[in-house]
Amino acid sequence: MHVHILQHVPFEGLGSIEAWLSHREACVTYTRFFESTHLPAMADIDFLIALGGPMSVNDEEQLPWLREEKHFVADAIASNKAVLGICLGAQLIASALGSRIYPGAEKEIGWFPVFPEPAVPGTFVFPTIAEVFHWHGETFDLPAGAVHLASSEACRNQAFQIGARVIGLQFHLETTPGSAEAIISNCANELLPRRFIQTEPALRGVPAANYAGINALMTKVLEYLVRDGG
Repeated sequence: MHVHILQHVPFEGLGSIEAWLSHREACVTYTRFFESTHLPAMADIDFLIALGGPMSVNDEEQLPWLREEKHFVADAIASNKAVLGICLGAQLIASALGSRIYPGAEKEIGWFPVFPEPAVPGTFVFPTIAEVFHWHGETFDLPAGAVHLASSEACRNQAFQIGARVIGLQFHLETTPGSAEAIISNCANELLPRRFIQTEPALRGVPAANYAGINALMTKVLEYLVRDGG
């Protein structure tokens, strides 16, 4: 299995996904847009993972590579590749398929629950309540044909699925203590006193079980996306 990673900033990496890829003995390649905008041939990859980042998908004037990245994501979906988008990555999927991305009513930063939408046969099913790690200020309209999978009090469109092989997650299931520390250290200026923004001590003070829970759920999402033999 050849997995290609779209990484936007050095401090938002794979987190727990790295261990899953190692266990799968996957061939892993990267486009690190902060170093190079080179993208592989679509025929060479099986699974595309688009990670998060502090920029907006609407920043095409400042970051012109976003246009090519969106075309690449759209091509991967059209080519029936497995595709996972996380936070910015989910917004890239939505934008690539023609949906609007815009500031949410509330920024959501910290550990908050998401709730599953009514189950649709053939789609991924989230637990009744899952407390997950969030760090986002923008949201999106669901792409045409997408199944709405999860919502939160602060943000309705938290997860969606397109067909059998594409999932977008507004939240972070891959977060580990190390990756949480990296984003806190680089984006602490966003931790303003707001209803859905937790303090640094609260972000850092969660028990190990929180990470174990979301990482286990991340594994279930990944296994779901490659269940056809990827």
